[in-house]
Amino acid sequence: MLSVMLGTHLARADNTDGYDPWPGLVQDIFNNRPMNDGGGVIAIEMPYRAEDAAIVPVKLRTTLSPDDSRSVRTITLVIDRNPAPMAAKFELGRDANVTEISTRVRVNSYTDVHAVAELSDGKLYVVKTYVKASGGCSAPAAKNVEEAKNRLGQMRFRQFATSDQDRAKGVREAQIMIGHPNNSGLQMDQLTQLYIPAFFVDQLKLWQDDSLVLAMEGGISISEDPNLRFTYVSNGAKRFRAEARDTDGHVFRNEWDIDKPGI
Repeated sequence: MLSVMLGTHLARADNTDGYDPWPGLVQDIFNNRPMNDGGGVIAIEMPYRAEDAAIVPVKLRTTLSPDDSRSVRTITLVIDRNPAPMAAKFELGRDANVTEISTRVRVNSYTDVHAVAELSDGKLYVVKTYVKASGGCSAPAAKNVEEAKNRLGQMRFRQFATSDQDRAKGVREAQIMIGHPNNSGLQMDQLTQLYIPAFFVDQLKLWQDDSLVLAMEGGISISEDPNLRFTYVSNGAKRFRAEARDTDGHVFRNEWDIDKPGI
């Protein structure tokens, strides 16, 4: 489970104070391992100015050239000035050839956002972008408590049309959606004026048959109703499986015929 790193690296209201949390985060999250330039390895896409700080889209892409013998093993998403900066860590299935992952995150203040890829050579490669947003971690939930409770753990799996070239290579694009409030612990109940305890999906694993496609360790920065869209290469499996766990110990499972996705 991701540790909620409150205290040492609390988010600031803006970026004008000259404080850079990144060196401390390299120490806390990555044990001070050397960071290499991630150009040509990984890319991160986010809007420069977010329309809604509670659901900021982020896309991570691996950009290794086809003749590179290395592969990406994990991608860690760090939102530097969030109260818990480590937003998510993705493990890529060794045979799934995942090249794109998209999700939605909360951004609490103007901040750098880093994506760190660990490759099969054991080295870390980093890129960053900058996002203007504020208040995402404390923004009220979009759904009321009863509605959120009724949808808890509901999963949907979708697949999308791909190009003829991708289909010939077995490349698929899919999306998994989980009904969950993903409370950050910083949101206030509008009736009681008390903070709602943190309650979020901290683990998600996806397989085609018994072969891992993608796994995620999530934190409070992942938005309400976690949503992952990703590409992968089919191994000919007939079933797609998902298993999620939240911080209260609930376990949610579902599976679908790959050619007939749905609720």
